Amino acid sequence: MTPPDRPVWRSRAWLVACAVLVVAAFALLAVGADGPGAVIVPVLVVATAIGVTTWTLIRARQRRLDYEARLTTWAAEHATHHERLRIARELHDIVSHGLGVITLRASAARRVRGDVREAEREQALIDIEQASRDAVTELRRMLAVLRDTDERGAPLRPVRNLSDLPAIVEATRPLGLEPQLTVGELGDVSPGVQATVCEIVREAVANTARYAGPTLTRVDLRRDGDAIVVTVEDDGPRGDWSPSRGAGHGLAGLRERVGVLGGELRAAPAGTGFQLIARLPDGAW
Repeated sequence: MTPPDRPVWRSRAWLVACAVLVVAAFALLAVGADGPGAVIVPVLVVATAIGVTTWTLIRARQRRLDYEARLTTWAAEHATHHERLRIARELHDIVSHGLGVITLRASAARRVRGDVREAEREQALIDIEQASRDAVTELRRMLAVLRDTDERGAPLRPVRNLSDLPAIVEATRPLGLEPQLTVGELGDVSPGVQATVCEIVREAVANTARYAGPTLTRVDLRRDGDAIVVTVEDDGPRGDWSPSRGAGHGLAGLRERVGVLGGELRAAPAGTGFQLIARLPDGAW
């Protein structure tokens, strides 16, 4: 559902008032200097002008109050719409990431052969249990935020920053990925860009694990003038890996996040693998 269009200020009170005053002025000019009309008409014109001006002021004020009320309602509905989209993205990220990790860990363990098979299965069950607990905890936090009417007491999740990147990348190792993280000289990076970088990397490596399976993944973060450039690329699937298809909303969500910051995102096959490049404007340097 799309939010309603922004209300437009319209008031014809002054237009009506001007028309009436113009007619009154012509009537006054049409009256001669002699006769009874020379006394009565000017009085009527003045009374009409006063009445019309008073009515116009009252009417314009009423229209202004009505416009402000409609604008307030529109702003609330607009904010609610965007908040619903944000919550939908958060819920998608939590559920998709949690289920994706569980699916990929189970798939990787099923393919293990040899003497380490039982040990790998046991470790896979431990990893699946931990991923499930993490997903449930995040969902409970989100539901607590939705139910809490006092925003100051809501248990919000802290915003991610660049210090979280190593943990985000290393979390893919149990899935069979071989991640490599390279961070260049970035200078000062604004908090909004840092959070977006973390979301881009998290979604990108999750997609790599889902579509390419156990493979080499390179994550590169550098500054290019007044922009931060994030590159995530992989070598493609190895052996008989069967891709696990997602809902297709992850990449669209990333494009929206990057677009909000005025950046651009390109994602396309590269060689035997896949490459994602995001360029985020940042003037904090």
